[in-house]
Amino acid sequence: MGTADLAHGQVAATPPTRNKGLPATAAFGWLHAGWRDLIPDAGASLAYGLAVFAVSALIVAGLFSLELDYILFPALAGFMVVGPLIAIGLYEKSRRLEAGEPVSLRNMLFVRPKSGAQVLFTGVIMCGLMLLWMRAAVIIYALFFGLRPFPGIDHIAPMLFTTGIGWAMLVTGTVVGGLFAAFSFAISAFSVPMLLNERTDAFTAMGTSISLVWNNLPVMIVWGTIVLVLTVVALLPAMMGLIVVFPLLGHATWHAYKAIR
Repeated sequence: MGTADLAHGQVAATPPTRNKGLPATAAFGWLHAGWRDLIPDAGASLAYGLAVFAVSALIVAGLFSLELDYILFPALAGFMVVGPLIAIGLYEKSRRLEAGEPVSLRNMLFVRPKSGAQVLFTGVIMCGLMLLWMRAAVIIYALFFGLRPFPGIDHIAPMLFTTGIGWAMLVTGTVVGGLFAAFSFAISAFSVPMLLNERTDAFTAMGTSISLVWNNLPVMIVWGTIVLVLTVVALLPAMMGLIVVFPLLGHATWHAYKAIR
């Protein structure tokens, strides 16, 4: 652009800067920053985590009461797909702390994203992806075991680990589930924080999230591993670990978004 253009006020738009090549160790810094955000008004964050735990426990109890326990594991995996959407109130607390604004549980429950209803549209897409994964898991089971009834949680391990068909299903399910997990992680890692903090549409936010993940692959692999390990640890003690782990990861995700965006 020439000097004459600048003189007439035609300034070129500068795209937002995006960090690239962050060190893999940066992921641990995000986790530490998330812990720092959890401590102030910790009651609000823990109450948020308690609500997530209570809803999750009710869903699991409902699956067993309706004899749908065969979709329990896909449902738990699907929880990681919609988790970033559920954590929007935690992003709001971190945003408020960063901006020096007051924090309350009410602010976290009744969030007003800058992108408005685009967050709901993103939520519909994520829920659809979760349901698609659950259906795929049921189809994979049927492909290998036919119409054999699900043996129940107590007998699933011997069926999977002591038979050739079980191992084949495990390998296939792991590959298919890994593809679902990688795609859902890429589109959701930063899209919801972006919709909260910026005026944009759902598809732009998800596309940008994929770009940010791809351009920072080493640190995002570490971050994804941290999220997976902590989520599994949180689910083991009857899901009670979600009360602390979910808020911690939610606050840390906000700092991941701010660091990369």
